[in-house]
Amino acid sequence: MMKKALAEVERVQTQILRRISKLELSCSPQDLSTALPAPVHAVGDTEARLSAILRTNGVNDFSFKKVPLDYYDWPLDSRRDSLGAASVEHLCKSIVLVNTQAQSNVIDCSDRNNSKYYVVVVQYTARFNAETVKNFLYSLNDGKIAKKKFNLRLAPEETSVNLTGYEHNAVTCIGMKTDIPVILDEAIVKLHPDFFWLGGGEVDLKLGIRTSEFISFVKPFIVRCSGA
Repeated sequence: MMKKALAEVERVQTQILRRISKLELSCSPQDLSTALPAPVHAVGDTEARLSAILRTNGVNDFSFKKVPLDYYDWPLDSRRDSLGAASVEHLCKSIVLVNTQAQSNVIDCSDRNNSKYYVVVVQYTARFNAETVKNFLYSLNDGKIAKKKFNLRLAPEETSVNLTGYEHNAVTCIGMKTDIPVILDEAIVKLHPDFFWLGGGEVDLKLGIRTSEFISFVKPFIVRCSGA
């Protein structure tokens, strides 16, 4: 009786295997590839490190996305679509600025109100206005420092890399080597929905983040620093 049952099981299994083989042969390689699940995005060291920093500091609504290496050759519309951003206005960048006229004793970032360097987060669609930041810093110091002692210019690339640890087109204000004070353009705060994209620490890695959580963690100065 047992032998009969085993033989029946074997017969059924053989039939199933034959059907599977026929199905595989009837499918083209293209059909099989579309039926397979999409490859899982491998999390690299940078993404893992920045994700840990964000979560440790209470940031939960964020997303990393890999982009092609020629991403920066694309028009903004294509970049928006690649990231699934709400609009081109939601695409932002972090730039390192140096105060070229700072007082001789201002050589680092120890005083966030009067720092040698600042990271400014602005939209790609906006025109950065250094004069408005200069006026903001002058007011921030209650006019005790002469306005001529504030002259913000784009920091040399080598300086930016040394301070942040990130190369050109990869700069983000999360997990920088140096605790550089951050200035967030107020136009970004007014975006709807309140989720914007910026550099993710590698040229082909972008970070999307909820604006309110970014502000709570980074504690940037919020300044109108784009436009005329």
